[in-house]
Amino acid sequence: MKTILAAVVLFSAVLVSSYFQVDAQLQVGYYNDKCYLAEYIVKDEVHKAFARNPGLAAGLVRMHFHDCFVRGCDGSVLIDSTPSNTAEKDSSINNPSLRGFEVIDSAKARIEAVCKGVVSCADILAFAARDSVEVNGGCGYEVPAGRKDGRVSLASDTFTNLPPPTDTLDKLTSSFSNKGLTQDDLITLYGAHTIGRSHCTSFTSRLYNFSATATQDPTLDASYASVLKQQCPNPKFFNDTNLVVPMDPTTPTVFDVNYYSNVLNNKGLFTSDQTLLSSTVTGNLIRQNVANPSLWERKFAAAIVKMGQIQVLTGSAGEIRANCRVINKN
Repeated sequence: MKTILAAVVLFSAVLVSSYFQVDAQLQVGYYNDKCYLAEYIVKDEVHKAFARNPGLAAGLVRMHFHDCFVRGCDGSVLIDSTPSNTAEKDSSINNPSLRGFEVIDSAKARIEAVCKGVVSCADILAFAARDSVEVNGGCGYEVPAGRKDGRVSLASDTFTNLPPPTDTLDKLTSSFSNKGLTQDDLITLYGAHTIGRSHCTSFTSRLYNFSATATQDPTLDASYASVLKQQCPNPKFFNDTNLVVPMDPTTPTVFDVNYYSNVLNNKGLFTSDQTLLSSTVTGNLIRQNVANPSLWERKFAAAIVKMGQIQVLTGSAGEIRANCRVINKN
């Protein structure tokens, strides 16, 4: 089994290098001679968290995305708010949807005990996202490391950088392009919606009072809409912001291509899911993923590694926080 996994990881790494050039200052195995236990510790904490609550794995993948799209992959999403500043994690986009901060805390504490001041929180989050994909049955991949942590975290930045679940394909494509990601990357990375849950508040506008001529979004499968209405009552009469449903109703805890099958069957949960089918090019990419799951897994590995290099801080830029929730004191 170990031999097979090693072969998969090696193949994924080869594919990654063929898709794009890795940032010269980020390296696979960066901590091998600096803190060789770092990646093992992160993986162990992810597995322990998954055993307690399988949903945390999806939360960590989402957290990595939300970190990278705001100020780059600098761990700024991990910083706590202060009396004078509302941080990213407490914006209405991230709170309460992001989960798993305690997993990063536990990994950081263990790493600091053996390698003080060596491993950044941004790298820990990137490792945790990889391990979360794996623990849900996805393809393992190598993570180039060497990121430094940022010192700024502003809730206001989330509203201008994170695409909302109501975005159209054009808006999503523009948002990803602004981060150096292609439309193919967009389709590939959205496959992460195959695991995890969503609060009803993110999509109930598709179920109730959709427009003057339709009570619900006509692009949403009617039978699926009926199921969702049972799980998410009309907020006009029953407003419970804690209600959640799986983003993939078929295999919600398995990292597979059923997300794309759902979209093809008009069962994408968000407007931004279903809009991926609105062009011939993206529709063909979705069909390709369904037809060739192993190809999608390899593309996903390449795309998330590429995403993990957005505006990274390296060298003398940034810092290595002692506590992922608090910037270091000068």
